[in-house]
This record gives sequence, structure tokens and C-alpha cells, in this order.
Amino acid sequence: MFEFEQRKLPNATPVLVLGILSILTCCCYGVLGIIIGVIALVLFKQDKQLYDKNPSVYENYNNLNTGRILAIIGIVLSVLFLVYVLWIISLFGLDALQDPELMQERINELQ
Repeated sequence: MFEFEQRKLPNATPVLVLGILSILTCCCYGVLGIIIGVIALVLFKQDKQLYDKNPSVYENYNNLNTGRILAIIGIVLSVLFLVYVLWIISLFGLDALQDPELMQERINELQ
């Protein structure tokens, strides 16, 4: 019988690492997590096309899929945090976020 040597998908580990980083960086105003998550999804798409052509050749598809899921979670968390930051800025104003006394005045006005 003819046996194939199974190879690893070239971007499976980077997609997994970027997926984890997208979750960890979602609190960086949301922007960094979105960028990293999108990069992970682009790399996932490239490896998914390789895997779909010949699935029996590749062995680490689970890592690739896990990285995709983590990237999606990271993007969602980043978008939610970005919306939250924009809501806080619209509520208090950018100048109040830089001046603690003005922030206290705006909080007192809201009460």
C-alpha cells in the first residue's frame, strides 16, 4: 500500500496564536483585537483551501479550526469593547476622559 506522510498546515499555529492574541488584546480600545482577528481569519482561509483540496494529507486541522473560533470570539469582544469606548466618549466627552476634575463634574451632572 501507498502511505502518505501527513504534513502540517503551514498557518495552523500562527492562526491559533493570533486567535489567542485577539482575545487578549480586545481591551486595547478594541482596534488591535479586530486587526489581529482579521489577520487570523485571512490566514485561516488560505489554509482551509489547502485542506479542502486534500484533507488526508494534513494532520493539524483541529488547531486551525480552534484558532478560527478564537479569532471570531476575539473580534466580537473587540467590537463590543470598541462600541463601549465610543459610548463612554460620547457620554462624557474626550476632554473629560483626560481631566479627572472635569470627569467628576460630568458624573455629578448625570446623577
